[in-house]
Amino acid sequence: MAGSTYGNIFRISTWGESHGKALGVVIDGCPAGLELQEADIQRYLDRRKPGTSTVTTSRKEADAVEILSGVFEGRTTGTPISMMVRNTSQISRDYSEIASYYRPGHADYTFDEKYGFRDYRGGGRSSGRETVGRVAAGAVAAKMLKELGIKILAYTKSIGPVQINEKNFCEEAARTTPTCMPDYEADKKAMEYLAACMEDKDSAGGVIECRISGVPAGIGDPVFEKLDANLAKAVMSIGAVKAFEIGDGIKAGTANGSTNNDFFCSENGHITKQTNHAGGILGGISDGGEIILRAHVKPTPSIFQEQETVNRQGENIRIHIKGRHDPVIVPRAVVVVEAMAALTLADAMIGNMSSRISYLKKFYC
Repeated sequence: MAGSTYGNIFRISTWGESHGKALGVVIDGCPAGLELQEADIQRYLDRRKPGTSTVTTSRKEADAVEILSGVFEGRTTGTPISMMVRNTSQISRDYSEIASYYRPGHADYTFDEKYGFRDYRGGGRSSGRETVGRVAAGAVAAKMLKELGIKILAYTKSIGPVQINEKNFCEEAARTTPTCMPDYEADKKAMEYLAACMEDKDSAGGVIECRISGVPAGIGDPVFEKLDANLAKAVMSIGAVKAFEIGDGIKAGTANGSTNNDFFCSENGHITKQTNHAGGILGGISDGGEIILRAHVKPTPSIFQEQETVNRQGENIRIHIKGRHDPVIVPRAVVVVEAMAALTLADAMIGNMSSRISYLKKFYC
């Protein structure tokens, strides 16, 4: 299977299946000398692991990470970093029935058409559990970026019809509420909405917003390696994400140039912008402003209502899905968005070191 590797210089390859023995990632291109221990990775994995609240799947996994290579005496060695998380709570019998049919909203049919075979236990490689490797690698990238003064904060902007109020924004709430909303009032309303969805045996979607500060101007390329294009690819590669925005996003389609343009100005000799409709990226290159992106996440496709589908013989059937499923994907996907943004920026920052001869002279001369 191709397509399990992401990045140009800071590259990752994820491996493993939802109900296999383990999942993991190999990072190639991480500079030597970065202080790193398993606790740095575990903090990120704990944010995405299942069984942490009433709005996540009841599957219980410790998601304990093991660093297998690339770290010695608490620092990266510059060689490939291999990390593994063992699966300990698989109940594959919950999925034995779906081997004969295609679940609505899942990759069952497309996977079968591509390979002529699929691992039906929890979706195999198509499962959201694949993101374990991404998050582990993203934790390393985020630690590297922190050394460069770059901070990444993602949070739930909305679930179903419930949206946060920016006036109530609280970063601590984004890390402590079950919904990952930075607004305690919105979190309460969203939990009530999700309770109603679960009562109806249904699920909900939502929007994740991510803010990245500290990125200097000049990161990214003007054509095929645009920073916003690569962020879009990274975030859209997350299984449940169906749309992506930078800055004003789709609102730009109904704006005028006079209102959409960010006017430049000088503050104490430093070039900045009066507004940030562009979301921190112009022409595919960072402009020094805060990078703002959003991921629109679809409702969990595994719902407990009766649904119509077909079996592998093409016969129309009705099904009731079994198993343990999140009523909403959004809260656990917040850290995945952070991870993919970190991986993209880490790769771009390293790649930018070759953009000027003066940078090479500064390093080698």
